[in-house]
Amino acid sequence: MSERHILVGLGSNMGDRLANLQLATDGLHQTDGIVVEAISQVYESPPMGPPQPDYLNAALRIRSALDPTDILRRAQQLERQSGRVREVPWGPRTLDVDLLWWNGPELQTLQLCLPHPGLTQRVFVLVPLLEVALSPPSEWKNALQALEVGSTVKGLGLRNLGPILSQNPRPIGYTRPKY
Repeated sequence: MSERHILVGLGSNMGDRLANLQLATDGLHQTDGIVVEAISQVYESPPMGPPQPDYLNAALRIRSALDPTDILRRAQQLERQSGRVREVPWGPRTLDVDLLWWNGPELQTLQLCLPHPGLTQRVFVLVPLLEVALSPPSEWKNALQALEVGSTVKGLGLRNLGPILSQNPRPIGYTRPKY
């Protein structure tokens, strides 16, 4: 398979949320066959689903010749490494790593759908995604405008925390100060 760009969404609302996002960023960066090309700013957003703590969200643009299902397996491995347990649908999580889009044909399997079916309905996905996408489809910008409905990003419950994820991978076992 030739190299493709894949957009990845990151989220965390349990434990050291920022360290969890950095773990995913570093883990993907350290994976043979994956190059992390761009990292969005980090945003804090209210949760969807049952009552739970707020999330930190970010997006990555990666480049890889790996099959998307292999990248998904690596993403799920990183989620488990962070202590993620899948108990409650839409429930709290230490780490959520979602493959959202790729510059390949539409993909629909039992494990993975690209583009992600909820991509255009979630402002906490669209805002960081638009920062890292090379040439985002106009439908993403239109979806964000429709979600905003004259509001500001802050009015949508997002708080921009800035560019606080490092592009330099941390050594395994590195502990970042708590955020």
